[in-house]
Amino acid sequence: MKKVEIIGLDGIPDVKPGDDVAALIEGALKALGLLLEDGDILVVSQKVVSKAEGQIVRAVDVRPSPLARRLSQDIDKTPEHMEVILRNTARIVRMDRRRGIFIMATPHGFVCANAGVDRSNVGKEEVYTALPEDPDGTADAIRRRLEKSFSVRIAVVVSDTFGRPWRLGQTDVALGISGMSPFRDYRGLVDPYGYELKSTMVAVVDEVAAAAELVKGKLDGVPVTLVRGVVFEVARGSSRDLVRRMEEDLFL
Repeated sequence: MKKVEIIGLDGIPDVKPGDDVAALIEGALKALGLLLEDGDILVVSQKVVSKAEGQIVRAVDVRPSPLARRLSQDIDKTPEHMEVILRNTARIVRMDRRRGIFIMATPHGFVCANAGVDRSNVGKEEVYTALPEDPDGTADAIRRRLEKSFSVRIAVVVSDTFGRPWRLGQTDVALGISGMSPFRDYRGLVDPYGYELKSTMVAVVDEVAAAAELVKGKLDGVPVTLVRGVVFEVARGSSRDLVRRMEEDLFL
């Protein structure tokens, strides 16, 4: 019988700049009596990575540019918030100032609302978090530390919540990957009826990230999830492999 287990790691404290995320995960696993096994996947919320790596900006430290002041007029974003968004933007993809919607491409190549800059789960003070500078590198460092501690082969995914251009609602996706291929590639295989699959390439890391969010939630204080039972290809994956090239993107 095929099955997948999703286990939320309770007990991880509020993360602060300089904290060792791998050590916090190891401590939570041991406190829960859990041992990592070969083939496990740990899904870590982007927010804790950004906090630990100091990707935090206080509004009082931001001097908004004239462009930020103009774009923030008559919307629910302050000039400071808009300035932090612009600082983390490589390219403006779409804007609707009337509704306060800003779809930006980040320096990583991710296309998302507000360049991934967020105000939730960072305290009462007006503080913004930006995406990690190198989420793949962070995932790799966490994986190596935990593999050494538990003598196993695992994968690590750093996840965040993104919208989708053709469907309502948000879902978690992979921003950082280590230890697994981002895809399960069915191209060239034949289905039970003899049809050769031409383009089916499943983004298994995004499926894992979305599944993990079912346990993590947004308000439950569970930033790390253990996913067990997913079959994946062990590989040196990268989240950048998931970014569709502009010349292939009909929505840009």
